[in-house]
Amino acid sequence: MIKVEREIAGRTLSFQTGKVARQSAGSVIVTYGNTTILVAVNAAKEPREDIDYFPLQVEYREKHYASGKIPGGFFKREARPSEGEVLTSRQTDRPIRPLFPKGFKNETQVIISVLQSDGENMPDVWAGVGASAALMISNIPWHGPIATARVAQIDGEFVLNPTRSELENSDLDLVVSGNDETIVMVEGEAAEMSEKTFVDALKFTQKYISEIIDLERELADAVQVEKPPEPEVEWDTALVEAVDDKIGSSIADIINITEKQDRSDAKDQVVNEVKDALDDDFPEEQKAINAIIDDRFRTAFREKILSKGIRSDGRGTKDIRDIEIDPNILSRVHGSALFTRGETQALVITTLGSKRDEMIIDNMDEDYKKNYYLHYNFPPYCVGEVGRIGFTSRREIGHGNLAQRALKPVLPDYGDFPYTIRIVSEITESNGSSSMASVCGGSLSLMCAGAPVKSHVAGIAMGLITDGKRHAILSDIMGLEDHLGDMDFKVAGTRDGITAIQLDLKIEGISFDLLTEALEQAREGRMLILDKMYEAVPEPGEMSEYAPRNLTIQINPEKIGGLIGPGGKNIKKIIEETQCQVDVDDEGKVTVSGVDPARCQEAIDMVQAITFDPEVGMEFEGKVTRLMNFGAFVEFAPGREGLVHISEFEWHRVEKVEDVCKPGDKMNVKLIKIDDQGRLDFSRKALLPKPEGWKPPRPNPNKGRHNRPFKKRRF
Repeated sequence: MIKVEREIAGRTLSFQTGKVARQSAGSVIVTYGNTTILVAVNAAKEPREDIDYFPLQVEYREKHYASGKIPGGFFKREARPSEGEVLTSRQTDRPIRPLFPKGFKNETQVIISVLQSDGENMPDVWAGVGASAALMISNIPWHGPIATARVAQIDGEFVLNPTRSELENSDLDLVVSGNDETIVMVEGEAAEMSEKTFVDALKFTQKYISEIIDLERELADAVQVEKPPEPEVEWDTALVEAVDDKIGSSIADIINITEKQDRSDAKDQVVNEVKDALDDDFPEEQKAINAIIDDRFRTAFREKILSKGIRSDGRGTKDIRDIEIDPNILSRVHGSALFTRGETQALVITTLGSKRDEMIIDNMDEDYKKNYYLHYNFPPYCVGEVGRIGFTSRREIGHGNLAQRALKPVLPDYGDFPYTIRIVSEITESNGSSSMASVCGGSLSLMCAGAPVKSHVAGIAMGLITDGKRHAILSDIMGLEDHLGDMDFKVAGTRDGITAIQLDLKIEGISFDLLTEALEQAREGRMLILDKMYEAVPEPGEMSEYAPRNLTIQINPEKIGGLIGPGGKNIKKIIEETQCQVDVDDEGKVTVSGVDPARCQEAIDMVQAITFDPEVGMEFEGKVTRLMNFGAFVEFAPGREGLVHISEFEWHRVEKVEDVCKPGDKMNVKLIKIDDQGRLDFSRKALLPKPEGWKPPRPNPNKGRHNRPFKKRRF
């Protein structure tokens, strides 16, 4: 067993190998604070010949036992991965994937299990660190190491790897992966932060990333694993010459076609023609022909941008595609917008719900509810293809989460706008940057729904083409530029700053100078898009007539039981009489939801009537519930009643209670007394005009004689 450790940000980080999962190609136990994860990596012995991509699978799993919990549900077993686990898997995958050799096609699997969680030191960033360390000590070819860290900003100061409680007070939540010198992956959100602050945060994190990498190297040196030679991609020289001869200048013509589908069809035609022409001479080289043409296409595409600054659709490097905005495109929903940018289009719908519509999150460390969430759907028809439907892909979860984080900082507080907000982005066309179209469409649909958001949020995807000496940063990239480029850099924000960011690279790193240049170019593009959005929807509109009306009221938590009533009697009565939904939380916040504002207010009035503390002199309209010989009980609020004594019915003497009222009658009463036990005495006659010449009855001299103490007599 080998163990190395070092202090990072005031806590001990340790790597241990050789004791657990010893049959894996590489396994590491990573411990930080009292949080521990196990990472095991393996690769198939033989490469797959039937694919043109690298088959990497990263699976991050949180075990409930790690925090001393038993999973919910009938089976009491961890089921399919949660959204949080999927996002961490993607966050781990993205920085390590570009570092595998180009020709490596062996199926590779990275499995990360959380063994122990202290609830404060979050395990997600250590998944990336553990994956890097495990790959370093395995026999799998890999151009690492990298390391991952989280940075927050609290009271203007950067904090590395903040605890969960510290993160609640932060203006920034940024996860950064990098190597010794550069950044390779960024993902996070912020409260409208400047571009300069983001770069400063990355530079701050880079120092500690280098320290973690040093510890990984110390572990690798102690293990002393010998890596096998890397596979090389070699093509038959005769085949390459034959393909080049057949394609001629057609590639140069294809990259000048502006329409995505036309360009794709033209390329497919060239590929088929070359295959048919070379089928007799090279019958077994169909995949190699595909690969050679793809390589020539990629080279020509990149060279045109680097040498001329002109992209395949004719735009310059900073140009944004034409934008069309159709607000309120659906009349029956609460809020909607169709956002089109070039050949990318998002139909985004906002739905307003009640507190009962909150999403319940049950994960390893905490259980909580979310009153805002965004769902992103990417159906096959949006790219003109036929594909599987019926399940949510990891890509959809990741893109939806990015858009959700981008919009979160501008949402109103729940106390000011007591609604559960669900946004759904349906991607109806896609040619790059559909997640950023979801941000723009989501912002527009929120305003169309009447949500009092602070401002619009726009998103833009940036690309990079570089050959090591020359570079071009591209604004608003298309799908082809994402596929053949070196960077996918998504930036979302308002006019005041960045709200969400995501950086993925296909090269081994990007300098801070290039990153600063890309951020500034993204800011310029974002401002242009925001101008278009404000022109279409300048401010929040009126709420739809179909949206529910939610009203909230704060009551004394001690009154919750009285509001609910025995067996829920009181709250059920309010719901039945007003046709509104009534919810109350443990802190005494009552939310009433319904389509009719008047009925909602009626329900609020009933809640107040049940939970307020009555005072002598108050007047009520009540309903007689039961009769007694000595008076009648009157309910003035659901579940609350008081007594009207027979002497308080009329100014004259009443012989029988039945002569004045019967059960179900309405009665106006005035509170005249509250006894020591909280019982209420009402008077009906106090609200009636006093008869002319009325005199109070003479006191009965015998009244109360039976209560006098017995006086002993002497005999």
